[in-house]
Amino acid sequence: MEGGEKVKKSIKIRLLPTEEQEVLMLKSSGCSRFAYNWALNNCNEKYNNNEKYSIANIRKEFTKLKKEEKFKWLNEVSSKVTQESIRNLDKAFKSFFNKQSKYPKFKTKRKSKQSFYVRCDSLYFTDDMCNIEKIGKVRFKTNYSIPKNCKYSNPYCSYNGRCWVLSFSVEVEENQTALNEDLSIGIDLGVKDLATCSNGDVFKNINKTKRIKNLKSKLKHLQRSISRKYEDNKQGSKFVKTNNIIKLEKQVKQIYRKLSNIRNNYIHQTTNKIIKHYPYRIVIEDLNVSGMMKNKHLSKAIAEQGFYEFMRQIKYKCEFNGIEFIQVDRFYPASKTCSCCGFIKKDLKLNDRNYKCDKCGLEIDRDYNASINLSNYSRA
Repeated sequence: MEGGEKVKKSIKIRLLPTEEQEVLMLKSSGCSRFAYNWALNNCNEKYNNNEKYSIANIRKEFTKLKKEEKFKWLNEVSSKVTQESIRNLDKAFKSFFNKQSKYPKFKTKRKSKQSFYVRCDSLYFTDDMCNIEKIGKVRFKTNYSIPKNCKYSNPYCSYNGRCWVLSFSVEVEENQTALNEDLSIGIDLGVKDLATCSNGDVFKNINKTKRIKNLKSKLKHLQRSISRKYEDNKQGSKFVKTNNIIKLEKQVKQIYRKLSNIRNNYIHQTTNKIIKHYPYRIVIEDLNVSGMMKNKHLSKAIAEQGFYEFMRQIKYKCEFNGIEFIQVDRFYPASKTCSCCGFIKKDLKLNDRNYKCDKCGLEIDRDYNASINLSNYSRA
């Protein structure tokens, strides 16, 4: 990439709304969910009647709906909230028809994430306040400076179970730090260690740390306690949800969120440390994560490692810093190839943690050997 090019950077900030503003946010979230479900129901009815659906016509019908007396509450929130929700449904249908995702489902209040679109034109920032249409000026908290007087794209406000968060993208100039033209880093991802790099850096599996193990143990204890309470309060064939159960389920959600935040933060720290070497390129294997998840013995460990999130982060950070990012074909024998002489050991098993070359006698860690092969990868 040439110097001075613009790249998009995502920013997240924590909002500190008043009680009145939080009520308006919950209303916006509810209206967004209602618009999505109403449009999906409309599409399903047209499909059952062998009619073609059109998002433009559905929008017109929804505008008429808002004028009806019993649906006037939809006008209490920004019109962009409901418009964007219907547009998201259109994207979901396109993904379904392109065989990229499953058929769109209805959103429920209990399971779906509380979020809504924020109008770009009305979004602006002062020192410690941000303006959101129909909600007003909301206080926010962040550790870094936010670019002002620029165009913000795709702003969304969401509730993560603990606080409200505003996320948006801005265009910034790519990092102009000089790259090391002699350094190519290969990264081998694994279950034993998260990442093994060709420059010798090894990033351990955070799920094996004491902090994560303690949280998992606490989570297991809470889940068993909830199951017992459901059984104790059972009325015939029906399960009754008591206030104690609601309280415990809230604690379970908080632990899940904490585990997710710890893992994501660790991936951010790992990818940042790799990028800070400023190599001219980074090479990583294109893993078949969905195929790996079918292994019932490893699926949980693979899901906890967050391979997809790791690759997503390393990719956008490479783009921001002007580093070439290469994803090697998943059938490339990085682990089976000797990094010294190039001999391919076809009978290498998954439980062989050390690679021993039958030709030159090289003995090396299996993951480190794979990372060296990736760093020396040539497309030719």
